[in-house]
Amino acid sequence: MPGSPTFRTRTVTLPPGASRPHHEDEWRGALVVVDVGMIELLCAAGGRRRFGTGSVLWFTGLDLVLVRNPGEHDAVFRGISRAAG
Repeated sequence: MPGSPTFRTRTVTLPPGASRPHHEDEWRGALVVVDVGMIELLCAAGGRRRFGTGSVLWFTGLDLVLVRNPGEHDAVFRGISRAAG
C-alpha cells in the first residue's frame, strides 16, 4: 500500500553462554522480541535482568553493556524498526 511504513528486522542468535557487546545505535528505535530461549541484559551499573521467550523489550536509554545467553540452548532475539526513507 503506497504511503504505508515499511519495517526492517534484524535477527540475532546467541549460542548457550555466548554474549555480545551492546551498541545503542544498533538498536535505536527498535522493539526487540525474544523469539526463542532467554537473554540476560547487563547494564553499566552492574544490574542484570533476564527475559524469556515472548518478551518485548526496548534497548534504548538503558545504559546496557552486554546481551548474554544464560541458557542451555540457543537464544534468538529480533529487532523490528521502521525502515529509513
